[in-house]
Amino acid sequence: MKKKIFIISIFALLLSGCVQNEHARPERHNSNQSPWSQQSSEDNIDISDLDGNITETELGMTEQTSKLQRIAFPASEYYPYSGVGKGTIKGNIYLQNYSGQKVMGSETRLYLNPITSYSDQWYNESYIGGNKMEEADSRLFNYLKFTASDVNGAFAFYGVPSGRYYLIGTVKCGYECGFDSVKNIRIATKVSVYGNNVVVQDLTRTTN
Repeated sequence: MKKKIFIISIFALLLSGCVQNEHARPERHNSNQSPWSQQSSEDNIDISDLDGNITETELGMTEQTSKLQRIAFPASEYYPYSGVGKGTIKGNIYLQNYSGQKVMGSETRLYLNPITSYSDQWYNESYIGGNKMEEADSRLFNYLKFTASDVNGAFAFYGVPSGRYYLIGTVKCGYECGFDSVKNIRIATKVSVYGNNVVVQDLTRTTN
């Protein structure tokens, strides 16, 4: 009887150890998994100035707590901008500080936003007026065209459909622009392209 109790006790201890080891086992991670796989698709699109306002707020304008309502998305105004065109828009993105020095927008994201009543509202109310606006209609992203500048601030858009656009980008600037810390300064301007024309248009603004 004692021998049987001893065997049962040994078996219970072994079983207990297996359970503890199972809980103590470290979680395995797949070394082949990309670090970007945890990001949502929205992380790949820099449209922060469409939903709020970077530039004017950081330059000291009063920020409102409520957001302006957007007009209804005018789908018909965007139809001409769908697909791929033959135009090219290229130039350099930079800020010009109080002393006339150029601060280049190195390796920064730029995009083209077709000029419509919808984007006009954003330009006037948010970019110029400094007001925050409601989140942009998701259909807008089908018509935005993206590129990035090189280390010297040079950029180019290829295959652009004929039409008029807001050319938008951001430059980081700190003490060179008279700021106490580095700020993201948004720049926007209008540009037009037709057919297979190559349009040279710098994206720039002064900080004084």
